Amino acid sequence: MKDSRQTTAPTFESVWALMQENAQQMRKSRIDFDRRMKKTDRQQKENAQQMKESRVDFERRMKKFEETMGSWSNNHGSFAEEYFFNSFESGKRTFFSEKFDEIEKNAKGLTNGFRDEYDIVLLNGKSVGIVEVKFKAHKDHISKVLRKAETFRENFPAFAHHRIYLGLASMAFYPELEQECIDQGIAVVKQMGDTVIVNDGHLRVF
Repeated sequence: MKDSRQTTAPTFESVWALMQENAQQMRKSRIDFDRRMKKTDRQQKENAQQMKESRVDFERRMKKFEETMGSWSNNHGSFAEEYFFNSFESGKRTFFSEKFDEIEKNAKGLTNGFRDEYDIVLLNGKSVGIVEVKFKAHKDHISKVLRKAETFRENFPAFAHHRIYLGLASMAFYPELEQECIDQGIAVVKQMGDTVIVNDGHLRVF
């Protein structure tokens, strides 16, 4: 049986019309693609700007936080120095059974190579007591305390032949820190309730 359907051969006009239709669709697709790309670029720029603003805000907040923490730390350090200085000044001036007649705070030594600051200095005719004060001390401070004896003699040669005793004062001590002080011959000066406790039975002469 023969197929009754007839096939019409494509003409130039029909082919041209199809090509025109395809070209129109491609132009629409290109316009749509460009529009989407512009929208994506705009979103990326907006996101980049938002990220930049967020980073600037974060850095500003961090700077403010660091300044606040630094101020907080300094205030607590000053409080601890004043607290222990007042305690020694009011009568607790004994190290290793020695009585000290004078007390100074925040003494500065400026000799080149030995520049240092001494939070509390106790003096008599033959001995010097140097107390480093921290609001919350840790083991890293031990080496700093030990160096005080050397720098003090260089900065204040009049006391070069005096016995030097060292102490670390803190509002709180943890066991490892206290033991390290004992091992190094450094007096432990700490707050205990409303009083100041001085553990100097192991004190070493520097």
